[in-house]
Amino acid sequence: MTQGALPFKYEEEKQQSKMTAFGGLPVYLDLAQVLGLSRSMEEHLGVRKGSQGWSDSQIVMSLIMLNLAGGECVEDLNRLEKDEGFCRVIDRTHIDGMSRQQRRSLERRWRKEKRRSIPSPSAVLRYLSAFHDARQDRFREAGKAFIPASNIHLRGFSKVNSDFVSFIQKNNPQKTATLDMDATLVETNKSEALFCYKGYKSYQPFNTWWAEQEVVLHTEFRDGNVPAGFDQLRVLTEALECLPDGVDKVRLRSDTAGYQHNLLRYCALGSHKRFGKIEFAIGCDVTPEFKKAVAEVPEQDWHSYTKKVKGKEIETGKQWAEVCFVPNAIGHSKKGPEYRYIATREIIHEQLSLPGMEEEKTYPFPTMSKDNRKYKVFGIVTN
Repeated sequence: MTQGALPFKYEEEKQQSKMTAFGGLPVYLDLAQVLGLSRSMEEHLGVRKGSQGWSDSQIVMSLIMLNLAGGECVEDLNRLEKDEGFCRVIDRTHIDGMSRQQRRSLERRWRKEKRRSIPSPSAVLRYLSAFHDARQDRFREAGKAFIPASNIHLRGFSKVNSDFVSFIQKNNPQKTATLDMDATLVETNKSEALFCYKGYKSYQPFNTWWAEQEVVLHTEFRDGNVPAGFDQLRVLTEALECLPDGVDKVRLRSDTAGYQHNLLRYCALGSHKRFGKIEFAIGCDVTPEFKKAVAEVPEQDWHSYTKKVKGKEIETGKQWAEVCFVPNAIGHSKKGPEYRYIATREIIHEQLSLPGMEEEKTYPFPTMSKDNRKYKVFGIVTN
């Protein structure tokens, strides 16, 4: 290839050496084998059980490899197929640990000679359609959030992930599970996608992250118009069922999407049979009533918020204080659970406006004024 502006050039290798440009992927294939992912997929997904052609684990592992390689659509599977070296590695992993009888059984899945090492895009699209229940679409209503019920195959992925988490727990036991629940916006150009609260088409999967193990415990794929807090109590109970043996304490963290009194009450009253009371720290809505309660906190009750950097406590410019606040939603019951409300505040240093150009500034976060100072304010509720 002709030399360009930069000091390097491309040369074509004439020999068929069958080397691969995806040298990092076999490490993940090896990890998947140790984790037993293929065995778990064959046990729980059940789409291709007893069928001809590609098995569940072969198709799903190909998609995992595609994702790791930076693929953006199923058509990119053809790029993996063109890499002869990687295909040789894949072919060996398909038969790893199998007896001669099992290998022959695998060969009999093909009516014709098997020509590919990676499933074709058309085969994968047909496979993925098995996880969609078209009957659920009739329950959709325009302008309303809707989560279709999972069919048996889609629920199988939750069991696969539970097996994965159980393996991690077995090799790195943790008695406490601190769960972070939050949604993630994934922008898309798909015509059937719906608009999210930020004004663009997206999907909004809702994830539950196990902090101590640094792993996703539970995930639910959602349309872009489904709010993060929609049906969050149900998601929490499903996530708790995914926790493996050895965990005896659960804590919950969430932003203001989790500020739902049925969720708070469930955690505070110890309604779960296995884990009982669940400690939580959840962002609360900064309503006018909450701001009024914050304004009533005496100055001497505000405490500096510091963080440790290289062993030294550093001032952050933030302060926190406990707030005497009882929302109307729980104020009617004397036997209801009691919560602590904590506020954080930070002074906003505003620039002076030019004469004649003064206007009320707007901010993308809650603010309040006290004693001629403007503060950024957030709230937390905890038990």
